This record gives sequence, structure tokens and C-alpha cells, in this order.
Amino acid sequence: MQERHHNRRLYFDELAETCSNYFIPYIKRWHEVKAGMKVLEIGCGEGGNLLPFSKLGCEVTGVDVASCRIEEARRFFFGESVKGTFIAEDIFNLKDLEHKYDIIICHDVLEHLDNKALFLLRIADYLREDGIIFMSFPAWQMPFGGHQQICRNKVLSHLPYVHLLPKVLYEALVRWFGESDTCLRELMSIRRTRITVEVFEKLVNQTDLMIEDRTLYFINPHYKVKFGLTPCKLSRPFSSMPYWRNYLSSSCFYILRRGEK
Repeated sequence: MQERHHNRRLYFDELAETCSNYFIPYIKRWHEVKAGMKVLEIGCGEGGNLLPFSKLGCEVTGVDVASCRIEEARRFFFGESVKGTFIAEDIFNLKDLEHKYDIIICHDVLEHLDNKALFLLRIADYLREDGIIFMSFPAWQMPFGGHQQICRNKVLSHLPYVHLLPKVLYEALVRWFGESDTCLRELMSIRRTRITVEVFEKLVNQTDLMIEDRTLYFINPHYKVKFGLTPCKLSRPFSSMPYWRNYLSSSCFYILRRGEK
């Protein structure tokens, strides 16, 4: 387990830096970002991704099912002397929000959800006609697509591709390394709700959303602040190879907007 998994202020600061240096520049290629715009993040955690938007003068709203994360987001934003609205609620149970949003962010959320199709339909309800959705997720087959980095055992947390073992063997291995039942349940949940490039794009095609851009990363931009690694996009030949690209994509960036099917 890495320090950021229990030091949430560190995690907040790291996300804010990555968002400022990589997420916002990527979004700006497809949509302007300026003061007064309304930005919504689903699965916002402590709100690190929203901090740079707030500092740019955007009106930011964060929604997360974990009330403890929402409380931390409020506290961190107060400490930064910036404004933000944070709501502790499951997006599937959320009552209609007051606004439609110019930009909706869903960063590393989709791989945790069972009903991804309903989720995409739900968030589209909150999007302005000319707005965009920034969606990112780790492809399931990538080296740490099983989120094994949350394990306390230093060996297991650094074993790439171990999550691709058959379920029985994977579960037995996690227990053999002495991980807690809580950790095991989370790992098995990720295994159940896994997502790939192909599955995601098929789901999008079943909605009234369209894919404006897909950028696959061999080295996740967030690894810059986490590990000091320089972000690297997956080359076009590899990113065009169905299924195999999932083994090499540590993060999949998408821009979605409304479109006619």
C-alpha cells in the first residue's frame, strides 16, 4: 500500500497537480475552460481534480458516495480558500441537480461500477447541449488493472498482471499473502466490474453520446507525480489493435459529447 492510500491530503495534492498539468490541457483541446463555467465531477473523492478548476474561476460541484471523502473535500477547499459544492450521495440516487454542466469529469470511476450503461445515461442528463465529458479509466488487462497496488504486502502490491489469474487462484494468492478480508473484497469487486476499451466504446454507442477523442497512455500522466515517470501515449499502431491494446494502456482518456446515433 502506498502512502497516498492513507494520507489523503497527499492524494488530494497529487490529483490537483495532475489535473492542472494534464487533464485540463487535454480538455482544452476540445472545450474552453474559463471562469463562470460549471464543472461537475462524479466520484470526486477529496476533490483534488476540482481544485484547479475552482482556482480558474469555475463553479465546481463534486459528488461522491463516501461521506468521509466529501467532508475532507470541504475541509481541503476551505484550507485553500476556494469555493466548491460537495454532495455525499450515490449518483444513481441523486436528485436532479440545479444546473446542467459545461464539463463533467469521471476520473477512474467507471471500473468500480456494476451498471456502467445506466451510469452513462445518468451523467448525460446533467450535460449541457454543448458540454463535454472527460472520462478516464485503467484498462482491465493493464499491469495493475486489478488495483493490486492497494495491498499492504509490498510484493503483492508490485506484482503486474497478477489480477489476470483465474479467480480461484487469484483469491487464494491474495489470502496467502495475508491481505485482509476488506482488501480481498475490494479486489474481487474490481475484478467483477472490470472495463476494457472495447466494452466501454460499445456502451457509449448505446447512448446518445459520441466519442470525440480517445487517447490511450502507455505511461499514465498521473504516474509523473506519483513515481516521477514521464507520461507516454500508446503509439498509434498499438492503440489501434483491439484487445491487445488493453494490456498496454495504463490509462484511457476519452472526450464524450452529445451526438446523434
